[in-house]
Amino acid sequence: MGKSEMNNNRLCKIIIVDDEILIRQGIKHYLNWEQEGFQIVGEASNGKEALELIEQQQPHIVMTDIVMPVMDGEALTRTIKQKYPEIEVIVLSSFGEFHYVRSTFQSGVADYILKPKLNAQELLQVLKHTAAKITSLQLKPPAEPVELSIELLMERLIAGYDIDMDATLMDNVFPHSQFVLLGTDLKHRQNEADELKGTQLANAVDSWWRSAPIHSPFRRVVTNQQQLVYLLNGEPDVLQQAKLLAASMAEETAASLSIPGWVWSDPFHSFAELGQTYRESFMKLLSYRFYFPNHRLLTLDKLPEPTTEGNKFYLNQFTEQLKRKQFDLAFQYLEEHVHSMTLDYTTDVFEFKSFLSNIIFNVTVLLGNMGYEVKELEERKYAYFKSIDDARQADHAANQLYAFMTEADQCIAARQQPSNVNMGLILAYIDEHYADPITLTEVAKHFHFNPSYLSSYFASHNAHGFSEYLNKVRVDKAAELLNDDVASISEISGMVGYSDHSYFTKVFKKWTGLSPSQYRRQQPNQKRD
Repeated sequence: MGKSEMNNNRLCKIIIVDDEILIRQGIKHYLNWEQEGFQIVGEASNGKEALELIEQQQPHIVMTDIVMPVMDGEALTRTIKQKYPEIEVIVLSSFGEFHYVRSTFQSGVADYILKPKLNAQELLQVLKHTAAKITSLQLKPPAEPVELSIELLMERLIAGYDIDMDATLMDNVFPHSQFVLLGTDLKHRQNEADELKGTQLANAVDSWWRSAPIHSPFRRVVTNQQQLVYLLNGEPDVLQQAKLLAASMAEETAASLSIPGWVWSDPFHSFAELGQTYRESFMKLLSYRFYFPNHRLLTLDKLPEPTTEGNKFYLNQFTEQLKRKQFDLAFQYLEEHVHSMTLDYTTDVFEFKSFLSNIIFNVTVLLGNMGYEVKELEERKYAYFKSIDDARQADHAANQLYAFMTEADQCIAARQQPSNVNMGLILAYIDEHYADPITLTEVAKHFHFNPSYLSSYFASHNAHGFSEYLNKVRVDKAAELLNDDVASISEISGMVGYSDHSYFTKVFKKWTGLSPSQYRRQQPNQKRD
């Protein structure tokens, strides 16, 4: 649109901008806006989305909230007045946002409405007063009653509002006895940055359906969700053919448009049942796709019987097993339960994901209370939470829990192994093998536990760390041999595990304060150097 003057339209075009969908829906369905001379041409949840809509729809008025994510109403108002000074802006405000409202008035807003007092007549009065300021617009509400468009009627039904329908109009638009909803969720498309988006994507699907070898009226349905939904009308045999075509389309759009899959609702017999079918059949099928990601076209009649038997998880039993250190038993029980959950497609997706995240949280806390080193688990749990929340299918979410269980096993093993080994056995092993070139890693391997944990465990149970203790044992043995005055100092160095004579001398002096030769000369029974 740029800064050029708008076309003179009979209806005043409006865009609603608010991050609360209920506010947007309420405004849209307060009145028959066309009857009053207005037309809602779009809605957005933040300023950035609104600017894209403004470019497309060329509205006369923008009604915007103030506090929104991405771009707030204040920034949106400034941008509108800079790029599109002919557009009037009305601010939707809460009581606590008046200082923001005052700043937007400085940017040139036409009026403001307090949300807590929002009602149809007040809103209509403000809109008429604002529209009267637009010189390019000659607002003339139609003299005759205006019937709502089919698209707006569908939108109202989807949003849960009752509608008055012209039966003759319905028969003309939808002349057949049955309806069905066909649609997909676009939130989880793969590689969506490289593919068609928004209207372009919908137009591509529209084109495919128009070219299909079947005569069945269809309309795209606006749902205010990231969905692409169509209402089809036909006789049972025609809809059965349409279903086969939809399966073919699902395969093609998976490959060409990165749409993972579609759903096909149960048939219904009245246009008035659209909203109920959308909520009770269509949305249910969309949620089931979480459990059936490889089905290109999911239909209720093709679903297996739900597997709900044995799906109750006994948290107290699981917790007691952990507290008793029956870890294998507890984790086996958990894994079996989660596997059964992935087979029960009636489980709410949010409930499924919440269960997995809660288990990760509870296990981490419990292990920490039991004295296990859980620092890494604490840091990693947030990554697991996000991965579970982002998961597009049940087995991917479950795999995040299984990965956590593996890490928890490692944490438990690091603590369990040393605690089950008597420190006396470790010391006895060193006393027996001090003359060999033993290392911390070799000792850890002999006793089957983690080297880093042995290092910290050894230090916490002795006055010296592992290396210091080994040197102490070797120096003590060397002192005994020096006192016996049988072997040479060079021979003694090798006998106590030092291959480097000079290093032996350095270590010996560090511990005794004397070199090996000085130490020997001080012994009363010494016979030679």
